[in-house]
Amino acid sequence: QVQLVESGGGLVQPGGSLRLSCVASGFTFSSYWMYWVRQAPGKGLEWVSFINTDGGRTVYGDSVQGRFTISRDNADNTLYLQMSSLKSEDTAVYYCARWSSSGNYDIWGQGTQVTVSS
Repeated sequence: QVQLVESGGGLVQPGGSLRLSCVASGFTFSSYWMYWVRQAPGKGLEWVSFINTDGGRTVYGDSVQGRFTISRDNADNTLYLQMSSLKSEDTAVYYCARWSSSGNYDIWGQGTQVTVSS
């Protein structure tokens, strides 16, 4: 069964840190570009970060540049998002997503809630 399972979300104070994980199964994880995407309450989806197959290229959205770090461990089929200097506006459900060869997100995780609040 092809799936992505996120974990690591929670409640954190402004300025704090969290690390999200996304475990992939049912497909060759190392062959796919991967993304983190988030959805804040009442808002649409926002692309957060991208990583290529070997982790050698990463790209970040302007709102998280310099604060978030995406990485992957292909041996463990796991994608990570290290989040630091968190702000209230980072509050959202965070999803990992697989980018298909057809040029779209074709597999999504169930999401993990991140709440930044004092």
